[in-house]
Amino acid sequence: MTTSKIIVDKNIERFKYVVTHIIMSEMLIDTRISEHPKISNKPQEFFDMNIEKRILKNKKGKRIKYYLAHSFREGKKVHKIRKYLGVNLNSPLLEERKHKAEQLILDEVKKYKIIKDPLQVELSKKDITLIKKLESKIPLKISHLSSKQWQVFSELFTYNTNAIEGSELNSKEVKEVLEENKWPDKSKGDIAEAYGVNEAVAFIRQTNEHISIELIRKLHEIVFKNSKSFAGEFRKPGQEVAVVDRFGRIVHEGAPQSRVIYLLKELVEWYDKYKTKYPGLILAAVVHNQFENIHPFGDGNGRVGRLLMNYILWRSGYPMLIIEYKKRASYYKAFPKGQEAFVDYFLRRYLSVHKKRYLK
Repeated sequence: MTTSKIIVDKNIERFKYVVTHIIMSEMLIDTRISEHPKISNKPQEFFDMNIEKRILKNKKGKRIKYYLAHSFREGKKVHKIRKYLGVNLNSPLLEERKHKAEQLILDEVKKYKIIKDPLQVELSKKDITLIKKLESKIPLKISHLSSKQWQVFSELFTYNTNAIEGSELNSKEVKEVLEENKWPDKSKGDIAEAYGVNEAVAFIRQTNEHISIELIRKLHEIVFKNSKSFAGEFRKPGQEVAVVDRFGRIVHEGAPQSRVIYLLKELVEWYDKYKTKYPGLILAAVVHNQFENIHPFGDGNGRVGRLLMNYILWRSGYPMLIIEYKKRASYYKAFPKGQEAFVDYFLRRYLSVHKKRYLK
């Protein structure tokens, strides 16, 4: 079983970093800081790291706060990362903390760029034509589903998507909870999340909202409103998240918390740009894969990601997809291999699933 855990990096907590996003015009000057060089508008990706200090005066005297700052460019935008080093530091201690902060900053930028990169490759016309041919083989359009078939789908989806994340409810118990309001003697959180996922499926069938950050928050809130105190809230500063396998090994680290909102905005912009150009299967696969790369919530990312995936399929006029609990191993393995591998897995899985009889 793969689960998500919030990992609070002790070094990050010590440095209490602050990240500022800055739009680049002709020149960038931070007038609040006493030592801050002008940043050239030359077309370069990285700028040097430098020590910044803020002088604070009060009745007790003068205090100097030190930060290590690093700026890097993305297109027309420059992003700044600051790591807090301490107050009134002597030279040896300042140098020691500077070296530690440098590594933290480089790791943060590297993780961000690895997570950002999957959206940079465009499909060729040949690829799009091939995928549209595959889509034509899908045996059933979503408009053909009856109310009973929707009920069956929602119950199966609810069971499988929650089981993947560790729910103890079996498929029979999920059916009894949703149809008869009959509760088994099991985790109240698991029961609440069964109701939540079922409600979220009904929501994405009824809403006409565009893919947005607000929609992502709403899906998380619907699913977890009765089981998690942070329902609908993204990770807060200092909260870093990783996906671990059943042996406790880290198989994926989410985006740095400071980059979550920016990356989600990029994902929404990517979807808006390509929603009329790319086939629905590609849109669903890429958004799901990239959302899981970002991992914006402390927990519940998998379930929200699979709901987003199905919402895009629904908006494209195709049947939704159930990632089966018993076949979760191949699903897990597809994520670390990159966008192309995940899209390939998704297409094969989708076409295979929709030959099954439960849609009849």
